[in-house]
Amino acid sequence: MQHYLLSVITPTDGQMPSPEEMAEIRRKLDVFHDELQAAGAWVFAGGLHGPETATVLRPKDGDVLITDGPYAEGKEYLGGLCLIKVADLDAALEWGRRATWATTLPVEVRPFMNTSED
Repeated sequence: MQHYLLSVITPTDGQMPSPEEMAEIRRKLDVFHDELQAAGAWVFAGGLHGPETATVLRPKDGDVLITDGPYAEGKEYLGGLCLIKVADLDAALEWGRRATWATTLPVEVRPFMNTSED
């Protein structure tokens, strides 16, 4: 089995969904997560606060510098993630499709470098 990261890509300049729309997105995400768990593909999932809440640590001259804010400015940021365990890329892409429909946002699918032997 291979681990894949499903990254939810959130626009920085997008309009926030209404409370009603957010409730529907959360409902769809709950269904998506339940389906992942029932299929045995679930490892972990969660949403993230905005990039303005980030703290960046960098090595420099034998020390570690700590700064507030995101590492990079951009038009998009990582809004949430889901770690799954599936047989192959095709299965991961199918879960990515489902995540896109649940979140209404783009989802990037990336394999981890090492495979587990489950």
